[in-house]
Amino acid sequence: MLREEAPAKVNLFLRVVGRRDDGYHLLDSLAVFAGIGDEIRAAPRDDLTLTLDGPEAGALAGEADNLVLRAARALAEAAGREAAAELALVTRLPVASGIGGGCADAAATLRALVRLWDLDAGSVDLPRLALTLGADIPVCLASRPARMGGIGEVVTTAPRLPEFGLLLANPRVPLPTPSVFRARTGAFSPPARLPDAWPDASRMADGLAGLGNDLQDAAVSLCPPVAEVLAAIAAQPGCLLGRMSGSGATCFGSFATPARAATAAAALPASWWRWGGAAA
Repeated sequence: MLREEAPAKVNLFLRVVGRRDDGYHLLDSLAVFAGIGDEIRAAPRDDLTLTLDGPEAGALAGEADNLVLRAARALAEAAGREAAAELALVTRLPVASGIGGGCADAAATLRALVRLWDLDAGSVDLPRLALTLGADIPVCLASRPARMGGIGEVVTTAPRLPEFGLLLANPRVPLPTPSVFRARTGAFSPPARLPDAWPDASRMADGLAGLGNDLQDAAVSLCPPVAEVLAAIAAQPGCLLGRMSGSGATCFGSFATPARAATAAAALPASWWRWGGAAA
């Protein structure tokens, strides 16, 4: 059985810089990946099946179809072969939470099935295929720090990042992305200007402090517990930067070390989903 990690995607800042004629918003963001995520397991089989496991599996149990199965079928069609595999999704990330859970799962599925089906590297344009499934899936294919543009599909090199600790917390309230974008008001932001590198976690936090997340106010208006999570993160000793990720409701805090982030996560309410450690 093959295994592929599907790490959480965290937006260190997110600016809405415009809107296309088709209604999709244009973004500018810096994404990193956490040392926690879901996992995809794949094994040979004559047909296509999917089982769910893990502490967050219950939230997906009622879905007749999901991005994992759609990714498998799309890859099989593009490769000209049968969609045949035994897939298992081990879920550790909350659903509809702004950290790319479903998109990371789909990206991991594509990587796993390329290996399982022994596909030639050039036989399928994976980034192009990924975009047909979801705008965040291309950046999740590599799961490395990246600058995101367009509707999320324009993936370019990120500044060189220092080691830092990352805390993630979610009040366990699903927050659908379309609702947050519809609730957003105000003018568009200009793209951010970033350095080539930050020397340490403190300088990085200082550099990101003024960039913000243009969806945060809209998310708080729809889900007031987001404000509680942000306040609790900011109150943790050693927190350098606190902000919402993506369209929420997950928020993050950056710390000088992974150990400090883990200590801060343990101090948050046990009723929340929370994690602390290193960026992947």
